[in-house]
Amino acid sequence: MKQLKEKHPLAIRWFHWVNFPVLMLMIWSGLLIYWANDIYRIGWGKTTLFRFFPDSFYKALNVPFRLAEGMSLHFVFMWLFVINGALYVLYTLISGEWRYLLPDRHSFREAWQVTLHDLGLRKTAPPVRKYNGAQRIAYTAVVLMGFGSLLTGLAIYKPIQVAWLTQGLGGYEAARTQHFVLTIGYVLFFVVHVLQVIRAGWNNFRSMIAGFEVIDTPAPTPSTAPAADRPAPSSI
Repeated sequence: MKQLKEKHPLAIRWFHWVNFPVLMLMIWSGLLIYWANDIYRIGWGKTTLFRFFPDSFYKALNVPFRLAEGMSLHFVFMWLFVINGALYVLYTLISGEWRYLLPDRHSFREAWQVTLHDLGLRKTAPPVRKYNGAQRIAYTAVVLMGFGSLLTGLAIYKPIQVAWLTQGLGGYEAARTQHFVLTIGYVLFFVVHVLQVIRAGWNNFRSMIAGFEVIDTPAPTPSTAPAADRPAPSSI
């Protein structure tokens, strides 16, 4: 038997759907800024294994020579990102939603089980709950990453005015590196999150839009009243 069950409160859905385009714009505008001084690579010495990002990537996305546009977008939407994130954290603390989101002592073991199951290496599905261990860890990490992005962003945006912060993060170059690594982390989170949503199916996606999901519940059992209480069959 099908039954509707509330899953995500309205506030959580608003925070989620406001954050999604804002974060995308932050990443996009950050890329427009990064193009002007794209120094990061994976390698050692003069050996480069991977470079962020090749010229063909920039040209395909029409990135070159849009530094001013990127900076204006980045510095406007960062305030929306900060306000939305702060309201989200405040809401979870006041409403008690944090109890479903913070990892507990079972979360890391459950996250490992979820990973094995999603990779097809474990047949037993993890327990069905509002947020499994992997989600608790991921969603908490994203909040911490947002806080880290705010600090490192301020450190490289106003390195003179908040010199104490910039120096506390190891200097301008270190803060910029941390900001870049956090951005790459957001991109990886976004890719995994979308894949998980596709895997979970429409019922899960709908719950983030409408707030409810459809669950299967056991059908009601037939009446167990004694035979003497039941009406006697009519005779012909």
